[in-house]
Amino acid sequence: MGSNDEYIYDTGDDLGAIQVDLLAKLLDDPTVRCLEATGVQAGWHCLDLGAGGGSITRWLADRVGPGGRVVAVDLDTSHLPERPEVEVRRHDVNDGLPDDGPYDLIHARLLMKHLARREEILKELVGALAPGGWLVTGDFSGRERTVLAAPSSADRQLWDRIMYLTHEVMAPALGISVHWARAAYGHMTAAGLTEGHAVAHSQTMDGGSAGCLLFRNYLNQLTPRLLQEGVTEADLHRFGELMADPGFTAWFYEYVVTRARKPGAPVG
Repeated sequence: MGSNDEYIYDTGDDLGAIQVDLLAKLLDDPTVRCLEATGVQAGWHCLDLGAGGGSITRWLADRVGPGGRVVAVDLDTSHLPERPEVEVRRHDVNDGLPDDGPYDLIHARLLMKHLARREEILKELVGALAPGGWLVTGDFSGRERTVLAAPSSADRQLWDRIMYLTHEVMAPALGISVHWARAAYGHMTAAGLTEGHAVAHSQTMDGGSAGCLLFRNYLNQLTPRLLQEGVTEADLHRFGELMADPGFTAWFYEYVVTRARKPGAPVG
């Protein structure tokens, strides 16, 4: 992930541990489908940026086997696995890549939209790919998270207000781009990658589901900032209740996974 100043969630505390677990439950399936399409196999050298809870690092390690290598990078490495195939690096990608590669596969999930220099860093990632290597990124887009059912109109209004403050007010002020997810394909192509492909994944979420619990987790981490924006303690309490209420249903984030390949025949 990016620097602490850029990334607003702390994966190193108790809430962060819950966060990375929920993200794995929600996003690993679409992520793995995209990674499988690259043909990742034994012997590959891979870089997992913003590795978080380590679920994708573990999956990659299983694929590349003892002859391969997975470099797992994050600011907080407490959740990352200790395995012979895995090199864990506590590193800030804003300071450059942990090494020059080359890599057969570079994966970055929920990272690029947080980085102020995202376009420049993407070019650095392309430069670190081996001929024929793949770049895979996944980010949440700005698609509206519409309420489909709620106990009351006041609850709908509360959801809409929290979504507006977090995504339309706070996110831009913190340099977060909700447009990057759908723009990544074009930037990869402009950087010289080919065979581009993107998939958008979304689903409804009910109160008590992993999606709603993730929103509640995010809210708990953002409480000080939301109070500064005029949200009351009563509002925050009600939002937490709503995220556990089976009578609430809304669209989860749209998660866009994009892959593209560096021209050239793989070496070896």
